Amino acid sequence: MKKVSLIGCTGSIGRQVIDVIGRYPDKFKITALVAGRDSEAFDRLAEQLKPEYRATASSGVIPEEAVAGCDIVFNAAGGFAGLGYSLAAIKAGKTLALANKETLVCGGDVVMPLAEKAGVDILPVDSEHSAIWQCLNFNGNAKFRRLIITASGGAFRDFTPEQLEGVTPEQALAHPTWKMGKKITVDSATLMNKGYEVIEAHILYKAPYRDIETVIQPQSVVHSLVEFTDGAVMAQMSYPTMELPIQLALSYPERLSLSVAPMDFGTVFSLDFKPLPDGKYPCFALALECGKAGGIMPCVLNAADEVAVSAFLQGEISFTDIYRVVDGVVQKTVNDKAESFGRLKQADEAARAAAREIIGRVASA
Repeated sequence: MKKVSLIGCTGSIGRQVIDVIGRYPDKFKITALVAGRDSEAFDRLAEQLKPEYRATASSGVIPEEAVAGCDIVFNAAGGFAGLGYSLAAIKAGKTLALANKETLVCGGDVVMPLAEKAGVDILPVDSEHSAIWQCLNFNGNAKFRRLIITASGGAFRDFTPEQLEGVTPEQALAHPTWKMGKKITVDSATLMNKGYEVIEAHILYKAPYRDIETVIQPQSVVHSLVEFTDGAVMAQMSYPTMELPIQLALSYPERLSLSVAPMDFGTVFSLDFKPLPDGKYPCFALALECGKAGGIMPCVLNAADEVAVSAFLQGEISFTDIYRVVDGVVQKTVNDKAESFGRLKQADEAARAAAREIIGRVASA
């Protein structure tokens, strides 16, 4: 039986992890529960699951204790805060099931050398990176020619630039194919999220940026593709559900049955692939710019985006202001080496402060 430490248990991914584990009580047991803040939902989960360790960030969680008594750490925390748990898991020699994008986007230069030195496996949970992992036959060092990451295009894929100026948070949260948390849903609408995924693929699979392509796949059925050196292309397909990559990360190397709708090839359906329209997704382009720059720039990008998206959801700025805020922070930042968690934390805090300053000017204009 695998003992699981679940970080981010009350979020969208965390709740689905609990659902998946609940179907296999003979295979998995949650030994630690961590949430961002105290809440009735957290108390109910703790009472239901009775973990050996329970804590929240707001009440003083100790990451080293949270990961101590388990076989696998499932990091479903949101934001930069998740990086600390990933580092604690790696230092403790625990397998890391990774749903926290910021671990690699912000801290890839710190995380990957530590993981390689410790011999720790990082198992991807994002549907796109799980798809690539599967296409590579679970071998992160397999040779390939190109990675093709798919995007739904988000809630506004058919909007004109003029229409984007007046969109509301409610519209941005109406994702056409996925049900996710608020932050990632807005990032899907700006395509910032897809930029993060390109950065992650670059780090996780050691792929040069020139060998990573992004295409729109509106049905969200093809989760990503890998082209090999002989021209063969492999894809991983399923109806949109996070339960599949969640369960696979938990059960690997075993595949378990899953009660989701199977692909129905007995009916007529089509799969569309479209190139990203030039200039429509400036946040995506900015993410690639920061990823290629390296150093602290991806961390700065993420911090500014977290603050900007929160401001948009609270009605302080417009949807198109998200890019303006993040770009403003990025352009004023002097790059530096991402040599430690401490340096990344400094960059994160400085970027957040800069973003709040820009938001204040935008809101009062």
